[in-house]
Amino acid sequence: MSESSVTVLVGTTKGAFLISGGADRNGWAVSGPFCDGWPINHIIGDPETGTLWAGGGSDWNGAGIWRSDDGGETWEVTRLTKGQVDEWAANDADLAAMIGWTEEPLPFTDQFSQIWSLGYAHGMLYAGTKPANLLASGDGGKSWERLEGLNNHPSADSWNPGAAGLVLHSIVTDPSDAKKIWIGISSAGVFATEDGGENWERRNRLSNAKTCGQHDHPAAPRDGEIGHCVHNMMRAPGNGDLLYQQNHHGVWRSADGGRSWDDITAGLPSTFGFPIRVHPRDPETIWTLPLNGDMAGRFPPDAAAAVWRSRDGGQNWEAMREGLPQESCYFTVLRQAMGGDRRDPAGVYFGTNSGSVFASADEGDNWSEIARHLPTILAVEVVERG
Repeated sequence: MSESSVTVLVGTTKGAFLISGGADRNGWAVSGPFCDGWPINHIIGDPETGTLWAGGGSDWNGAGIWRSDDGGETWEVTRLTKGQVDEWAANDADLAAMIGWTEEPLPFTDQFSQIWSLGYAHGMLYAGTKPANLLASGDGGKSWERLEGLNNHPSADSWNPGAAGLVLHSIVTDPSDAKKIWIGISSAGVFATEDGGENWERRNRLSNAKTCGQHDHPAAPRDGEIGHCVHNMMRAPGNGDLLYQQNHHGVWRSADGGRSWDDITAGLPSTFGFPIRVHPRDPETIWTLPLNGDMAGRFPPDAAAAVWRSRDGGQNWEAMREGLPQESCYFTVLRQAMGGDRRDPAGVYFGTNSGSVFASADEGDNWSEIARHLPTILAVEVVERG
């Protein structure tokens, strides 16, 4: 990465990729794959130091977090749990020699199989796992501890896995308060701590506003709650605890840190989608990418791609289609596959399971394809330098 740059960080089923476009967000160039071809579920960067972290793994690899201190030129992995490869190598000296395997003790043995999400704030690095645990590191990812308070929550025995498993996929921090953290688990819902992770409160309650009523879908709101299958969640900029989430059944807004939620789906073409994105400066501007439904193929409605934008916190929505495919478009955009930069106007980026990355340098008005033919894209984030 150059001294003044925008780099799109892409996690895929076959490693991590970097798409560099410079300060002018043009002339994009793809490099990779990195991380030895591991499935990478999330990749983030520290704009101050340029350090990158990529989290992933599989039943074969086990779980691990890769780190690069040179802008992605070289990577080193910290393995956290064992995978099937360890069992095979332990019983096959030739395989062990071929892959450089050693019988090193791993800190979490076989407690989880993948890293699903990463977050960095106030000098702390956080990682969410499958099945759901929250890990914390104070030394940039070299050593880790599990925040036991989350798994000791009284509801833990009732947590149910979503289609991808019981994954902790959203880690949301408060830039002004290191002790406040929100997390999203599919399919257990939203949890929040205000004491750095020792105690957690479950926050899935509907507000007292009139809602859309009961639905037959099992993930729909009922019994005073929004539904526990949260897909992605972000905090809005500013001093308030304004949160947005894309749920399995609708888009939701909370003005009180998740203590109550309002349905803001009206105006969108469906209740189903995965990512949500919030403007870096305007708490009322958000983007999402609705799909036609969980049982209908999970592609854009009418097979015509659109990112939907709201400028008023979800009261009104508009479809942004310029530059996106409008015929025979059957891709899916997964929960962590939409990122954004902090430029003015703000840039928005998303990746598809068909291997394309689309970018908008004008807050969604116009789109261009900046990469194609990548592996299935699991995550998109942006790191800026300069």
